Amino acid sequence: MNYLYKFIFILFIFFISVNSSNSEEKIAFVNIDYVIQNSNIGKKMLANINNLDKKNIDNLKKKNKILKELELTIKNKKNVITEEAFNEEVDSFKQEVQKFKKEKNKIVKEFNTFKKEKLENIFIKITPLINDYMEENSVSILFDSKKIFMGNKDSNITEDILKKINNELK
Repeated sequence: MNYLYKFIFILFIFFISVNSSNSEEKIAFVNIDYVIQNSNIGKKMLANINNLDKKNIDNLKKKNKILKELELTIKNKKNVITEEAFNEEVDSFKQEVQKFKKEKNKIVKEFNTFKKEKLENIFIKITPLINDYMEENSVSILFDSKKIFMGNKDSNITEDILKKINNELK
């Protein structure tokens, strides 16, 4: 029993001596997706990306339509031409389909590369502006709001960053 009292006493002393720490660093968060979608430079970049995507999709749809028409034509010839000629046309069609798949993969890869480069260019342009804002307002840590569960409204600096980017980058 004597050991129990000593243990409780030591725990009591330990908890009294522990100091709570208060941080004086200012922490904020920003919704970077909102900033990119609503900034002037971000809107231009997203319009370019969407236009290229639409152009690629239209081009692929046209080629897909041609392939479907070719497939239908080959199916209609099945009973009219010899089996050898039919097999040659089927092989030719399969090669065209393979070319289409390769071209589609190439277009998708090029589009993803284009999109990535445009986003990187945006981040290269806005990063110094965000750093300047952080220095001016003594913000030491900035989080993306997607990773924040809950925070004080005063810590959300999204609108301030958006105004700064729109004023600086025209």
